[in-house]
Amino acid sequence: MTNFINSLGIVLFATLVYATPLLYGALGSCFSEVSGVVNIGIEGMMTAGAFTGTVVAYFTGNPWIGFICGGLAGAFFGMLHAVATVNLGADQTIAGTAINMLGPGIVIMIARVLFDSTDTIPLTATQKIPKLFAGMFDTSTVFGRFMDNVFANYASTYLVFIAVILVWFVFYKTRFGLRLRACGEHPQACETLGIDVIKMRFLCVCISGFLAGLGGACVTMTISTQFRPISIVGQGFIAIAAVIFGKFRPHGALIGCLLFGFCSGLKVVLGGSSSVNMHLISMIPYVVTVIVLVLFVGKSRVPAANGKPYIKSK
Repeated sequence: MTNFINSLGIVLFATLVYATPLLYGALGSCFSEVSGVVNIGIEGMMTAGAFTGTVVAYFTGNPWIGFICGGLAGAFFGMLHAVATVNLGADQTIAGTAINMLGPGIVIMIARVLFDSTDTIPLTATQKIPKLFAGMFDTSTVFGRFMDNVFANYASTYLVFIAVILVWFVFYKTRFGLRLRACGEHPQACETLGIDVIKMRFLCVCISGFLAGLGGACVTMTISTQFRPISIVGQGFIAIAAVIFGKFRPHGALIGCLLFGFCSGLKVVLGGSSSVNMHLISMIPYVVTVIVLVLFVGKSRVPAANGKPYIKSK
């Protein structure tokens, strides 16, 4: 029983840790997709955020400055995507693919210049995002260890759950959210009401990049503590899958990210078992992603104008 509770606590801790960057990326994807712009460049934006957050935290010694700069790096690539798709009317899928190639390429080149390597120097404990409530529980007891595993988590994890509530409120309880959703459904009708669809979509794609950048910074400033070219492999696409699973709603994306985070938590626990092949264990999150897409992609209602370039009337 004690071993089960300890394992459960570890799984829950890993679930929250691994779900956090996915959820930042998924919230960003919600902003872009609901406004009517397909953004499959989340992966590239997360990669840019991961590198920038790590480098800034390393040089400044302040993890929060690094965290915000990671978001700004993602917003920069979001702006590039917005210029191409919203202002110039480029194919949104191709533009997103270009971001996924451009982001890693640029940051790896900069890493080579700064560190003479494609890796950054590992962060120290003071350069990582801090944990909240660490040391508040008596770890000499089973219950205390369980509570410490679950609640002594990184500050970025608590922030992302607050972000889910804020994004939900913005989407469904504010005039901005009403206009945002309308731009993804009937942009021509929005124009007749005096709503600047171009401006609204441009802003939402930049917000999408900012949140994705924060997600990337979470990966390298909590989980791996060092940027590597493979730090954000597949996580952007998993975040998009979570959005599809959640029917393009922030609270639905939360459930999807927790599901994928739980799969990663199982991978952590099962990884210590020699009876299961490690390669099979590593496949768990990606297999679940494929299954979710097969089962739910046809049932999700995509915003009516999603993926369709908007040309302002003369």
